[in-house]
Amino acid sequence: MPWSSQGGGGGGGGPWGSGGGGGGRGPNPWGRPPGGGGGPQPPNIEEILRRSQERMRRVMPGGFGSGKGLVVLAAIAVALWAVLGGMYRVQPDEQGVELLFGKWVNTTTSGLHFWVPPPFGGVLKPKVTRINSLDIGFRGAPTDTRGGRSTARPEEALMLTGDENILDIQYTVFWKIDDAGKFLFNIASPEATVKAAAESAMREVVGNMQAQFALAEGRPQIEQNAQKLLQQILNDYGAGVLVTQLQLRGVEPPDKVIDAFRDVQRAQADRERARNEAESYRNDIVPRARGDAQRLIQEAEGYRQQVIAQAQGEAARFVSVYNAYKQAEDVTKQRLYLETMEQILRGVNKVIIDQALAGGQGVVPYLPLNELQRNAQPPARPATPGAQPQPGAR
Repeated sequence: MPWSSQGGGGGGGGPWGSGGGGGGRGPNPWGRPPGGGGGPQPPNIEEILRRSQERMRRVMPGGFGSGKGLVVLAAIAVALWAVLGGMYRVQPDEQGVELLFGKWVNTTTSGLHFWVPPPFGGVLKPKVTRINSLDIGFRGAPTDTRGGRSTARPEEALMLTGDENILDIQYTVFWKIDDAGKFLFNIASPEATVKAAAESAMREVVGNMQAQFALAEGRPQIEQNAQKLLQQILNDYGAGVLVTQLQLRGVEPPDKVIDAFRDVQRAQADRERARNEAESYRNDIVPRARGDAQRLIQEAEGYRQQVIAQAQGEAARFVSVYNAYKQAEDVTKQRLYLETMEQILRGVNKVIIDQALAGGQGVVPYLPLNELQRNAQPPARPATPGAQPQPGAR
């Protein structure tokens, strides 16, 4: 033992004391006075080590160099490798893609997970909250105007519309990873796949639309339809990509014909203005004409009611007179004669002669022949200066 005594004599002791012959004791390193006493005893490290060595010998009689010892060491190493290498953590902006011999097995969310450690297994953790943008039809700052710092790509931007016109459409696609496993293993080049699918979707949407509608009020509809169709295509591919937004940067005619298109737009604007003015005039004149027509109809209806009422009143009066006449014909005749003569003689100059004096000497009948002749002759025409008088004229 390494704790054997290094001194002489017939006794032996440990490092905490040495014995000599004759029962004597050496100094105690814990300060306990020799000869025994009643204080707390320190731990016997030698005894503890000895017992540990004995247990190891019972488990592995041949020591760590034997076969059983190697197995135990290997088991311990495997356990440490599995525990330390299989634990992994996924951040809130990531998804964990668990691989077994290079094959995608499972997708995990944020948190602490355990999986088969390398080299048999592995975990990929791509960022799934980052928004990626893809410019199609141009390259450069998306806020610049045409011909600014951005560079046009006609092979991507020129598209044929439903009425066989060509438009230059530039747009940006915003996308992110939706399913990390599909994104990593179902498509080889994610950005190229999104770009090709976006071009196909946009060309299909524009190809079913009129050019004038696309240039004017059709932009929101183009964005919505193209985004919906693009997402459907990517889902069919199993790309694991979510399209968050498709934003149009510009919808313009090609540069070579843009002046002609602008002339057409100005003409259409003038036509629309003239149409609006005509519509405004129509909205002003038609209600007034309808009001006048309604007024005339009401006046005619009132006149009709008036005439009918008057006719009915006259008829009723005639019937009442006729009934009175039938009851007293002589009196009625006399009254009608007097009323008629009253109406006739009301505005005539009258000379009333008593019948008693008409046949007497007081009234001489007089016939105004000169007045009758003057009234019968036509008026004489004025003589023309220098004209010769006609024979027989007075």
